[in-house]
Amino acid sequence: MLDIAGELHRWFEQGRDFAVATVAAVSGSAPRAPGAALAVNDEGAAIGSVSGGCVEGAVYELCRQALQDGEPVMERFGYSDEDAFAVGLTCGGVIDILVTPVRAGDPRREIAMVLSAVCAGEPVALARVVEGPVELISRGLVVRSDGLFEGTLGDRAQLARTVAAEARSMLDAGRTGTVAVGEDGSSCGQPLTLLVESSAPPPHLIVFGAIDFAAALVRLGKFLGYRVTVCDARPVFATKARFPDADDVVVDWPHRYLETTHVDHRTVLCVLTHDAKFDIPLLKRALRLPVAYVGAMGSRRTHEDRTRRLREAGVTAHELSRLRSPIGLDLGARTPEETALSIAAEFIADRQGGSGLPLTGIRAPIHRDTAAVSAHTVLQQPARSSSSDTPQA
Repeated sequence: MLDIAGELHRWFEQGRDFAVATVAAVSGSAPRAPGAALAVNDEGAAIGSVSGGCVEGAVYELCRQALQDGEPVMERFGYSDEDAFAVGLTCGGVIDILVTPVRAGDPRREIAMVLSAVCAGEPVALARVVEGPVELISRGLVVRSDGLFEGTLGDRAQLARTVAAEARSMLDAGRTGTVAVGEDGSSCGQPLTLLVESSAPPPHLIVFGAIDFAAALVRLGKFLGYRVTVCDARPVFATKARFPDADDVVVDWPHRYLETTHVDHRTVLCVLTHDAKFDIPLLKRALRLPVAYVGAMGSRRTHEDRTRRLREAGVTAHELSRLRSPIGLDLGARTPEETALSIAAEFIADRQGGSGLPLTGIRAPIHRDTAAVSAHTVLQQPARSSSSDTPQA
């Protein structure tokens, strides 16, 4: 549905009733992925597509009927369904379609909220029940990237928290698709299926310091789905030729670049400059920003000297507690690639609330309730030891 959010939002503003049909699940060969949508308003105008033309006519009629009835409906089209085959789905796949009516006089609040957020460019996810108790079908939550959520699943508070956690994880990854949860919010309850639609730009990883370790971290950051920027004040080192995988290579003083760059609570800052004239003004600024992670490379001796200089520069103990220095988890890393892995492992653990310990030796759940881990809580954890002590002098 979020692929046609702009037009749907205009219909809201015009006070129009409409019904939106969303691809909830696909199997086999299907032309559109989950989240694709077709909508029909009260004048019969249609936008979007759910099948590239195969079953558009039948879905159009479902939308018109839902507008009349005022009730959501799930419908399956596939090669095993004679009626569906008759209307043209001959590609051999199966698609499940969720049709939701939205009335201007009594709008579905969560749909209005998510469309408004998408049009404003805000990261947001809409999680709706597509398979489960009939009273929950099409009910859902709007989940923000900070884990806060709005909407209702009746009086099922634990289910709402679980749904919000799943939706936030998918939003962090920029994914749209289905996920199964227990009806009571646990992993062992009667299963129900959610369709989670995400709209978010990729999170931003900013690497300061155009060194060989930075090149490895850039490659890993891209693999993990981040938009990656390399920043260094030295034009001979900060070049696209040296960092072909980076989305942006910026030649500027790191602190000056950071002052003029938009960041949010998903932004990861990795300081690999390893030079006090760059590190101190940069970290003084970085530790006061609402970002997900601030890490700085260096040995323990370098860390102690850096900490002293930051205190002298007016950085408070609370702000210093956010700094991951020496950077990374203790993996015994030596090469740039291994060190990049130790750094990425740490900021992933921070984002997900992980301990960084081997799963073999802990009793905590493997999959955590990410909605309960706020950026503020994560950033107050004490600094860990680093696998990258040895490579840094």
